[in-house]
Amino acid sequence: MNNMDFSFTLFLLVLAFSFKSSSSFLSSLRKGSSISVENPQDQIISQNGMFSAGFTSIGENSYSFAIWFTEPTSLDLNKTIIWMANRDQPVNGKRTKLSLLNTGNIVLLDVSLNNVWSSNTASLKPLELHLKNDGNLVLRELQGINILWQSFDSPTDTLLPGQPLTRYTKLVSSISESNHSSGFYMFFFDDENILGLHYDGRDVSSSYWPSPWLLSWDVGRSNFNSSRNAVLDSFGSFHSSDNFTFSTSDYGTVLQRMMKLDSDGVVRVYSRTNVSQNWYVSWQAFTGTCLVHGICGANSTCSYSPKIGRKCSCIPGYRMNNPNDWSYGCEPMFDFTCNKSESTFLEIKNVEFYGYDFHYIEICNYSACLDLCIQDCNCKAFQHSYWEKKGLYRCFTKTQLQNGRFYPSFKGSTYLRLPKGSTFSKRESSDPSDDICSEKLQRVYVKESENHFVKFFLWFATAIGALETVFIFSVWCSLFRSRQKTYADQHGYHLAELGFRKYSYLELKKATKGFSQEIGRGGGGVVYKGILSDGRHAAIKRLYNAQQGEGEFLAEVGIIGRLNHMNLIEMWGYCAEGKYRLLVYEYMENGSLAENLSANKLDWSKRYKIALSIGRVLAYLHEECLEWILHCDIKPQNILLDSNFEPKLADFGLSKLQNRNNLNNSSVSMIRGTRGYMAPEWIFNLPITSKVDVYSYGIVVLEMITGKSPTTGFKIVNGEEESDGRLVTWVREKRGGNISWLEEIVDSQIGLNYDKSKMEIMAKVALDCVVDDRDSRPTMSRVVEMLQYHGSDI
Repeated sequence: MNNMDFSFTLFLLVLAFSFKSSSSFLSSLRKGSSISVENPQDQIISQNGMFSAGFTSIGENSYSFAIWFTEPTSLDLNKTIIWMANRDQPVNGKRTKLSLLNTGNIVLLDVSLNNVWSSNTASLKPLELHLKNDGNLVLRELQGINILWQSFDSPTDTLLPGQPLTRYTKLVSSISESNHSSGFYMFFFDDENILGLHYDGRDVSSSYWPSPWLLSWDVGRSNFNSSRNAVLDSFGSFHSSDNFTFSTSDYGTVLQRMMKLDSDGVVRVYSRTNVSQNWYVSWQAFTGTCLVHGICGANSTCSYSPKIGRKCSCIPGYRMNNPNDWSYGCEPMFDFTCNKSESTFLEIKNVEFYGYDFHYIEICNYSACLDLCIQDCNCKAFQHSYWEKKGLYRCFTKTQLQNGRFYPSFKGSTYLRLPKGSTFSKRESSDPSDDICSEKLQRVYVKESENHFVKFFLWFATAIGALETVFIFSVWCSLFRSRQKTYADQHGYHLAELGFRKYSYLELKKATKGFSQEIGRGGGGVVYKGILSDGRHAAIKRLYNAQQGEGEFLAEVGIIGRLNHMNLIEMWGYCAEGKYRLLVYEYMENGSLAENLSANKLDWSKRYKIALSIGRVLAYLHEECLEWILHCDIKPQNILLDSNFEPKLADFGLSKLQNRNNLNNSSVSMIRGTRGYMAPEWIFNLPITSKVDVYSYGIVVLEMITGKSPTTGFKIVNGEEESDGRLVTWVREKRGGNISWLEEIVDSQIGLNYDKSKMEIMAKVALDCVVDDRDSRPTMSRVVEMLQYHGSDI
């Protein structure tokens, strides 16, 4: 016997002695055999002795069938568990068995013979349940290589080297280190093909890693690969299909390793040399557990220090909902009131709450931000902070206080709304800025008390400035005559600041061959195909009736140009010359959604993805940008498809460019939109909100499902279909009491080759969006949640 064989035999003998059993451990489980919870020696051991599978105690008289790293001296509660069959339904310590039935199914039956867990397999061939050397428990045929089931396909909170994370699997954390039930944190590939960490709490859900405020390419990720596969190898190198890679600190050596989503919401890789050593962290996704969403629950703050660790605290005026569990957050000890005179605000320095911003405004002073919050009954606090990158103050009003954290480097405060006369201290600091709110992002200064010395100095500086202005103006005039520069260019609208360039009218006329190839037309203008001087194909929109001056037009184009979302058409430039106003966009190879629907180029899955993507971008425009970004003309002609049929929304923000004075935060005085897609608010002269876009979106989704235009619905009269002029009415009639309503409305060009459950949720979401009462329509973020939940496996 060589040394390796001797060492392995000795290891197994030590294992056997440690469990005080003279019987041999199982190498596999065959048909008709069982493992009993009452016999601790009933375990399946991998050939290399590294892994064990069997029943383990997870509490008082509570057991789970699990796989763990074999450690001869370990107690049940100290085992390094890597997989559990019944983590959310523990079994009794008496008369519970895991059996491989003669039918080929693995079942876990408790004392009452209830089926707690099953592999849902069937086979008449000889089978065995075998634990491989890599920790994978497999049900396989004795003859051949066919695997019917394996634990690697259904991980709990841990990945082992060589175990892939795919589009069909995810890691779910435990509630705590001692409670192995499913917790609130998940690690999986999202709908954008990005591998990330997500919080799914009792009331809210959100993504927190990679940083949600950054675009995927800003963090080195790519969402253009739909394979969705990630794996940690035995040397400590991790590779993911979204271009995310890392190497552990001990990379290059084959060690015992595991990648685990811990109960605190952080993914870590643990390593050790052998069973006699402790596990150590060789990599983790990020430091600072307060970045994890929901870690302290709602209405609380998280703070962290290396000495104390993480600490949760209720904000002033609130108390814990559950003294034993921070995930329940805190509840107010007072009643909210809409009476402005009965509210006061308490400053909490260096504290921010991520997300749930009802208003977000750049360049805003404390007083204006306070007024914005106090006028909103749903505003619980506002956040006022200094944006060092741009040198301005920002205002966020909060309808929920989630994901609160304290960190000294945060240059801002949260001002908590409390009732006057409460026992809590008053606001501690003075107004941090003299800027006022401005949708157009122009800095305005408030006049301060008069100072005679300053007044004289300003008078002197003004006189000098006037002389300089005369000189500069004369130079500017000569440059204007020689180079025909515009007013806007000379007053600071630099190309580098806008991120796109200015084109002359002659350039764009040449690019479009005299505006000869028209590819689209709408209420805002005519779109022409062109080839720019650098060879790029572009869509060039010539606007109708743009009444603004050049400076105002360019300021607003600059705002629109800074919007950034993968499902928004990219704006490359503009032309503001004389009476001409043109916009230059990227060209979309596959044309509009309307063209593709009529040409039957879209199967059901493409239509579902288009609905989800357009929902996301509308949620971005409505809730993540300045509140006035309403589209006002959602229709298939304004949804364009690139070479991969990825949709991009066009004409966003065009309502601002047409007539700025007609648009404010709550209403629009001039009817906009397209017949058939317009919400009832336009017709009945009601205040215009983001819900007009929700309505139009619902109509577009119904059109994608049915293949019918919104002005053409059908009903049965005397056995024949008769048009009643409205698609919504027709779909509602089909749905009412009709079991097969879905089959009757789905576009005949799709046929029967579609996922019924997903198409049904798509139709129900669309009908929710097109109700006449705007307050009953969901927000676009809610629409995305509903579609995303049901479409996660597309």
